[in-house]
Amino acid sequence: MPSRINYKRVVVKVGSSIFAAGKPKPDATLVANIAQEISSLIKQGREVVVVSSGAIAIGMSILKLTHRPKELAYLQATAAIGQPELMHTYKLAFNKQGINCAQLLLTWDDFSDKRYQNAKNTLNTLLKLKSVPVINENDTVATEEIKFGDNDKLSALVSILVDADLLIILSDVDGLLNKDKKVICLVPKITERIKSLACPTRKKTCVGGMITKIEAAQIAVGSGIPCVIANGKKKGIISQVAKNPFSSGTIFLPRKK
Repeated sequence: MPSRINYKRVVVKVGSSIFAAGKPKPDATLVANIAQEISSLIKQGREVVVVSSGAIAIGMSILKLTHRPKELAYLQATAAIGQPELMHTYKLAFNKQGINCAQLLLTWDDFSDKRYQNAKNTLNTLLKLKSVPVINENDTVATEEIKFGDNDKLSALVSILVDADLLIILSDVDGLLNKDKKVICLVPKITERIKSLACPTRKKTCVGGMITKIEAAQIAVGSGIPCVIANGKKKGIISQVAKNPFSSGTIFLPRKK
């Protein structure tokens, strides 16, 4: 696989641990940086879809909750409170770049039957309009049986839905670490040994962790889409990875489409 190819359509997944954990509002500076990088890619003729977590984390901060609610109704209510603040921050950031953004809330059911094609048509139209779809799981109606794991798996499914050329999963770590705590730059194949290096997170605001990121990568590469896990707190990381996915983080090589 060449290091530099034209990744026309890119999906960027932003984790809640990057900009929202423990804060009443998203990190506006970080979101502004993300919007600026995405704007730069769009000006280069590329298309970008954002899958963003953070609604529950922000809702927890607004409600001054110290622990993630366990009861489903309270979890959904917390997400409903946090989601407008999340989208407001994205809207302001993209508007400064002269770009429109759109909100899409999806559940597992949206990836089946006619709803799948409807979602696909909407996303393709938004991209033609040079707008940025910002997707989150519809936590207000989803049940725990169909949780996507902090949106990691959702980002992989969205990548397939829009026929993406590259999936970038932004986390608060530099990539998949080996037993010596060093970044594994290249994963040609996801094996049981690779999976064993991933440990579920114990953070209060997240339900994903590296294990769901590897599962997401497995879904993506199985459909021929390369996946990179990188540190979203590094300025310029989206542009860097989109230009050369071997330059930072961990890249999971795809199978043939």
